[in-house]
Order: sequence, then C-alpha cells, then structure tokens
Amino acid sequence: MKHSPGFLKIVDKVKPFIKEITPEEIMLKFNHQEPFHFIDVREDSEWDAAYAQGAVHLSKGIIERDIEQVVPNHNDCIVLYCGGGYRSALAAYNLQEMGYNNVYSLKGGYRAWNEKLLPIIKNTKN
Repeated sequence: MKHSPGFLKIVDKVKPFIKEITPEEIMLKFNHQEPFHFIDVREDSEWDAAYAQGAVHLSKGIIERDIEQVVPNHNDCIVLYCGGGYRSALAAYNLQEMGYNNVYSLKGGYRAWNEKLLPIIKNTKN
C-alpha cells in the first residue's frame, strides 16, 4: 500500500521511541508460553478476512479507548500488529504515552507474519 507523506512523517517521528519485534520473536514467545497480549489493530474488514493465530482485535480506532479494559496491568507485555507495521507503531507509541511499559509493534506487520507462513485464522465466510 502506498502511504501519504504526512502519514509516513508521523510514523517516522514515533518509530525511534517504540520497540519492534519480529515474527520469529513472537513465535518464540508462543513456543516458550511467555504471557503476552497479541493485538491486531487493523480495521474490522481486515480482521474479518484473516488474522494471526492467537491475536485479539482492538482496531486502531478504539485501542486507546478500550485497552485498559482488556489489559489493566500497565506492565503486561503487549504486541501490536497491523498490515505493515505503521499503524501498530502509532498505537504502540500512544499506549506508552498512556503508561504501558512493555509494548511492541510487529516489524513488517501482518504481511511479514504471513510471508513467514506463520499460523493464521481465515474467515471461511469470505
């Protein structure tokens, strides 16, 4: 997807202040049964098509509003992803601003997850 220069400017501005994690590092967390919250911040239509196995959905439009109900402990590990890692970077930054201490954005987003052939759940109605 081609992103607008203004959008890329704000993503570039927050990236130095967030942590990114690779798909392989996430799979290690799953394999070692490390506790973490795996959150898809994509739009409803993207989630409805397919999502990474183990993820829950809190779209970018509502995550700041609803995160404290889903993850009340600000020290819990949270891994966010979107399509390519841009929206999740912005969401990670915002969660840190809200006081969350252990937030990651999936480097490369869902595309990177899918390219590595990692487990996904597809909506069979589509």
